[in-house]
Amino acid sequence: MAMNEQIPHDKSLDNSLALMQEGYLFINNRMNRYQTDLFEARLLGQRVICMSGEKAANVFYDSERFQRNGAVPKRIQKSLFGLNAIQTMDGKAHIHRKLLFMSLMTQPQQKRVAELTMEQWMASIGKWQGVENVVLFEEAKEILCRVACEFAGVPIQEAEVKERADDFSAMVDAFGAIGPRHWKGRRARTRAEEWIRQVIETVRTGELNAEEGSALYEIAFHNDLNGQHLDAQMAAIELINVLRPIVAISIFITFAALALKEYPEYREMLQTGKNEYFEMFAQEVRRFYPFGPFTGARVRKDFIWNECEFKEGMLVLLDMYGTNHDSRLWENPNEFRPERFKDWKGGLFDFIPQGGGDVAKGHRCPGEGMTVEVMKASLDFLVNKIEFEIPVQNLNYSLVKMPSLPESGFVMRHIKRK
Repeated sequence: MAMNEQIPHDKSLDNSLALMQEGYLFINNRMNRYQTDLFEARLLGQRVICMSGEKAANVFYDSERFQRNGAVPKRIQKSLFGLNAIQTMDGKAHIHRKLLFMSLMTQPQQKRVAELTMEQWMASIGKWQGVENVVLFEEAKEILCRVACEFAGVPIQEAEVKERADDFSAMVDAFGAIGPRHWKGRRARTRAEEWIRQVIETVRTGELNAEEGSALYEIAFHNDLNGQHLDAQMAAIELINVLRPIVAISIFITFAALALKEYPEYREMLQTGKNEYFEMFAQEVRRFYPFGPFTGARVRKDFIWNECEFKEGMLVLLDMYGTNHDSRLWENPNEFRPERFKDWKGGLFDFIPQGGGDVAKGHRCPGEGMTVEVMKASLDFLVNKIEFEIPVQNLNYSLVKMPSLPESGFVMRHIKRK
């Protein structure tokens, strides 16, 4: 029998265009069409296995079977992650660098970032009071850029905050883009790398004093497995991998505001100020709304799973959005119901908005806790610290554009302190 005849093959010669036209639902649409958890397709001329669901995620995050090296296309490295960054590493070198990131994102540091976020939100109320329309997404980007730099120990002038925030955001926006949006992200990355590389160099020469324990200090003086400092370019890339994801939380915050508008019955629950309610609401925003569509890896060595032959070097895509909307894992997955997280025990493979598996050993995002804490602080601010009106606007979001966002960015007006 020829390889993988028993699993569905998508009939198209190449699915790259379909992927662009269907976005977040590309894998899920075919899962439904073929009634399967995995199928084979062609993307950019290569054979790719696409898979979805908790069991698929469990296999996908097995580092004996899969590696990240060679899985992230260069165009995404050149916009989103940086060339040869931690997301492309495997084995001992990956774990060694991962420990660096985890040391920067402990629970006390997550709480500190949440506190800095709340301080920044509160400080903004004054300047909003004289403004007709405030676009939440734009404000959140700048606020989180200030927060990220303060947390990481990176000096930034107030006059450059907007430009830097826009650059970090453009890198994220380039993820699923071709053409102008993609090139904008690449230019943004070049500017950011030049800026941060200079900061790293001035810390190493002693011109700039970095506080021990800060991301700037720890990355500038981090030794790889050979006992060598990272070169300045690589150090800049990894420091951006601390800053950029914090700014990207602005997407989740915008969706959280949309959820408050669309499901006002939950406002009362959040007005109690109870931490567990903020936690449930934030997690459901991350599950329900689109963020990461899918993630890729390459087969490390031949194996068979689910009657499918995985050949060494083959690209495999795991459907993150589809797994978060899998009706076997989530009852009525297309309904927004924060209470589903009330007794949730925290599976490693059923809820994967920022990747799956074990944070310490695998490729799950170490900043996930920070994302949730920043969202909780922002929800508390929106519900309990200010009053505002929501004018008529286009709050639709697309499941084709990756990453997605409500069209208007969530406009608020007549903002008053509570």
